[in-house]
Amino acid sequence: MKLKTVLRRARKLAKRYRISDGQDFRLKHIDPSDTGKLDREDKATAQEMLTTGIEALAELQERLYAQDRWAVLLIFQAIDAAGKDSAIKHVMSGVNPQGCQVYSFGVPSANDLDHDYLWRCLSVLPERGRIGIFNRSYYEEVVAVRVHPEFLARQRVPESLLNDKDLWKHRFEDICNVEQYLSRNGILVRKFFLHVSKKEQRKRFLERLDKPEKHWKFNPEDLKERERWNDYHAAYQDMIRATATRHAPWYVVPADHKWFTRLVVAAAIIDGLSSLDLRFPEVTPSQQREIARARRLLRA
Repeated sequence: MKLKTVLRRARKLAKRYRISDGQDFRLKHIDPSDTGKLDREDKATAQEMLTTGIEALAELQERLYAQDRWAVLLIFQAIDAAGKDSAIKHVMSGVNPQGCQVYSFGVPSANDLDHDYLWRCLSVLPERGRIGIFNRSYYEEVVAVRVHPEFLARQRVPESLLNDKDLWKHRFEDICNVEQYLSRNGILVRKFFLHVSKKEQRKRFLERLDKPEKHWKFNPEDLKERERWNDYHAAYQDMIRATATRHAPWYVVPADHKWFTRLVVAAAIIDGLSSLDLRFPEVTPSQQREIARARRLLRA
């Protein structure tokens, strides 16, 4: 399939789930089981679309790497068992590993806590020509930390700042300012919230318990966090409402059907890369002469 056709189709699909202005956003308006206009049973069509999308993504990534001007930052946020790892694994399966960097952010270390809350993420931003992937990110600081005030108390932040009634508002503002700075310096920022239903999360947790090969994924803490479902969703909604911007939009992706989640994520990444007008570096006349000379030598 021609690249232009794939780009056009990706742009149309991604637009449906793109949030560039969060003022009127409500998480309840997004159905976690939505599959767009695709029949839920027509997975073969979806797989074909994903395959062509991965091929297009690989081609665009090669141009990104060769041009060495832009960088891309992909941020994935979600509640437990929404499928972040799976989406990253499948969508990025065709990308050259040399041009991709993946970082997962769990509980902050003692060294992390000796710095500001953005430090550990900003210290590993992607280089020009590369795609950086954050599996969780600084957004945990306005979600998990907000749901668990005791986390904030461990961050060694001056007490006068902790007691600021506008603490979360200021964090949202700081994040927006940083993302605008990144955008102005050649880093394309795209953010994904994988929206899974409580019913589907329960199903996936049970699968982890029922299948021995998935036992390693089970964490008893996940069940405790599940009890705070409403708190987490309120925090995620506020996060998206406050930080969805034109230069760093959120994609709220239905996550009850992993095959559709992967399709939307791939479409959004392809659409983002295509907006950069990526090109292979032009060969200068001097380089063309060197190429001709090398060809003659090799053929001789």
